Amino acid sequence: MTRKLYIARSPRIAARMLGQEMLVMSGQGSTLFTLNPTATILWQAADGATPLDEIVEHRICTEFQVQPEEALRDAESLAEDLARHGILQISEQPIPKPVASVHSPQQPDSQPRSQQS
Repeated sequence: MTRKLYIARSPRIAARMLGQEMLVMSGQGSTLFTLNPTATILWQAADGATPLDEIVEHRICTEFQVQPEEALRDAESLAEDLARHGILQISEQPIPKPVASVHSPQQPDSQPRSQQS
């Protein structure tokens, strides 16, 4: 049995689709990357909950008509490379989505104020 890997987008990146290319800026060194079509599919599908082998089977193999074993090996290598650059996170367990911190506005003083006459 092979190990299950899960991938998630790093919370320290900014990304934008420009034409047919995905541009990703890493928070590590503010480096700009242009992802190829396979890397773009991995990045878009990286929800932290779907195992990498399912992403490969349902998205990459159908798109590029490659054998699952070869595609999975290549996808694991690509995911590890993207993780080294701070673009993806990899885990053998599902990766929870980061919780955004919400700053609530300062509440007005709830104590009644005395009126001056």
